[in-house]
Amino acid sequence: MVRMEIYGVSFDLVGKMPIVLLKMVDGNKFLPIWIGHPEAAAILMKMQDASVPRPMTHDLVADIVQQLGGEVVSIAVTDLKDSTFYASITVRQNGDEIEIDSRPSDAIAIAIRLDAPIFVAEEVMEESAVEFEGEEVSEEEMVSQFKQFLETVTPEEFALGEEPEEGGEDEPPLS
Repeated sequence: MVRMEIYGVSFDLVGKMPIVLLKMVDGNKFLPIWIGHPEAAAILMKMQDASVPRPMTHDLVADIVQQLGGEVVSIAVTDLKDSTFYASITVRQNGDEIEIDSRPSDAIAIAIRLDAPIFVAEEVMEESAVEFEGEEVSEEEMVSQFKQFLETVTPEEFALGEEPEEGGEDEPPLS
């Protein structure tokens, strides 16, 4: 497993779908995961420390886990099948660890609320991660290169880990 951090949330320029961008903690590899609008809003709200008058779904789940004496140990993006990412949430309660199946977007939204570490399976990284060359790549360069990647990648190329050609109009892989 590769340790990741949330780099940001953006939108693909073709389908206008939200993307959460995970970055290797120790490296220049990024994993873009297409997600739904509600999950993007949930992640962005927490990243921006926005407050809401009532708990949102991910806040509620985090609170339930804590109220039941549990702890989210980590979340992991575990697989990519047929253009769909899979994830799990590891919860520890009373000394036992439980793996809970999840969409990556929900797992990430929960992880950011509970400061849980985020991991991605090495196979998923090999298949779908985007690497930016150079030891010292500035944030502006990475964002520029990533935007250029999003302008040209098709969902099929992304799912297969191929280099982008001219962009298509199909739906991107969803979490």
